[in-house]
Amino acid sequence: MLPVLTEGTFLSAFIALIPILWLLASLGIYKMPAYKACTIGLILGILIAIFVWRMPYNLVLLAALEGIVLALMPILWVILAAIFLYNISLKTGAMDKIKHLMSNLSGDRRVQVLIIAWGFGGFLEATAGFGTAVAIPASILIALGFDAFFAAILCLIANTIAVAFGGVGLPVTTLAKVTDLSVMQLTFDVALQLSPFVLLVPFLLVFTITKSIRAFYGVWTATITAALSFAITQLAVARFIGPELTAILGSIAAIVSTVVAVKLSPPAEEWRFPDEAAQQDVISSTAQVGTFKEILIAWIPYILLLALVLVTSNLIPSINIPLSKLRSDLLIYPGPGSKAFYIEWFLTPGTLIMISAIIGGLCQGASVRTLVTILGSTLVQLQKTFITVLAIVSMAKVLGYSGMIGAVAVALASATGKTYPVFAPLIGALGTFITGSDTSSNVLFGALQKQTAIKIGSNLTWITAANTSGACAGKLISPQSIAIATSATGLIGREGDILNITFKYLLLFIVGLGLISYWFAY
Repeated sequence: MLPVLTEGTFLSAFIALIPILWLLASLGIYKMPAYKACTIGLILGILIAIFVWRMPYNLVLLAALEGIVLALMPILWVILAAIFLYNISLKTGAMDKIKHLMSNLSGDRRVQVLIIAWGFGGFLEATAGFGTAVAIPASILIALGFDAFFAAILCLIANTIAVAFGGVGLPVTTLAKVTDLSVMQLTFDVALQLSPFVLLVPFLLVFTITKSIRAFYGVWTATITAALSFAITQLAVARFIGPELTAILGSIAAIVSTVVAVKLSPPAEEWRFPDEAAQQDVISSTAQVGTFKEILIAWIPYILLLALVLVTSNLIPSINIPLSKLRSDLLIYPGPGSKAFYIEWFLTPGTLIMISAIIGGLCQGASVRTLVTILGSTLVQLQKTFITVLAIVSMAKVLGYSGMIGAVAVALASATGKTYPVFAPLIGALGTFITGSDTSSNVLFGALQKQTAIKIGSNLTWITAANTSGACAGKLISPQSIAIATSATGLIGREGDILNITFKYLLLFIVGLGLISYWFAY
């Protein structure tokens, strides 16, 4: 459907951008709660679609309804299951066992950052997301004696790479759905784009706390191992398995290989902060860590999740194919550009996480009644998140089907021409800044990236994947991420100080990603 406004490409694009500009202003400048801002953004999108783009109101409502269905399954189902699993771990004390284990692996501050912020933080982002990858590692580092401000910075920097495949691959699988592109190709392209930064971030983390190249002495092996193990594993999994396990296996590989590297080649001298007593011990004793059986039980939900994802993946067709038939095919929006989509009831990360959470919780001693209570409290905890996601996905569908996304794509292609790929990651980062979520950024701008790539004749999946890669970098300056960091570290009121530092890292990421995006775009 073509826009009624024909006076100029840029005028049409500006009007189409009003809902997005509203989100940028309301969230970034006026600090309005996301659930309110996104609801108003949806209303603006509907009004513009009806009164400016002359889209029939029944089609507008059906487009919004399709967005609601997509938001519920799989996006909100994954979020609910992931936070439910995390809350069970808190209730049963399993998360305390995991935290104590992480904190006892080394007394060297550099190694602690690599294992806790990089490896364990990546694992939390890959399995749960929703701020857990910042809040939990930061609280562990503070308990170990790290300055709260630096703990927040370190965890925000570390929480960039795994974001692309967080929530068991949700951002990439969602991007594939909203753009109708190959999920496997998108997965591999995202992994390729992020690989240089997977290799870079562990070095940035060590340099951030030591402020010296010489301080790498003694941990070169551990740092290189942490980087390479994550990068190689992530690329291999992205190429042959899919998005669900990419960050999970990458982070596990980083943790295990870094611990092994430190045991085989320990630092000649444990590095401490200049004002720290050399004899200070880590906070947890062996007794607190627990026995092997207790640790195993604490990890059971995550082990089970890993097993379920592997067993049901396309690596085992005899299981994957029958389960893939347990789905519902739907056609909600019947207008121009419509396409039937399907809901997988079993082969979706949310279902696999929920199964793991329930079985794991029972193994950890939680009763069925306790699990039901935790599920209820999790629903209450996430009610504003539900409203936010429902509104943002519905808005994206209205903008797409009405033709507003197409108008913006035409304007971007006209303004930037063949250099557009340089700016593709920046748009993804803007999406995360607005919404606080890589998944929401993909919903908001995924179709725009694809349409612009079509206009300029570049590689569709590569440019679309750049949205996810850029969205990872956007986590560095996302108000929601920074708010979680300040809340977890007791630094409420210092959001601006943190932003001043993370913005510098954002520039490094965006420039690098822009060059990578452009280099392989054609």
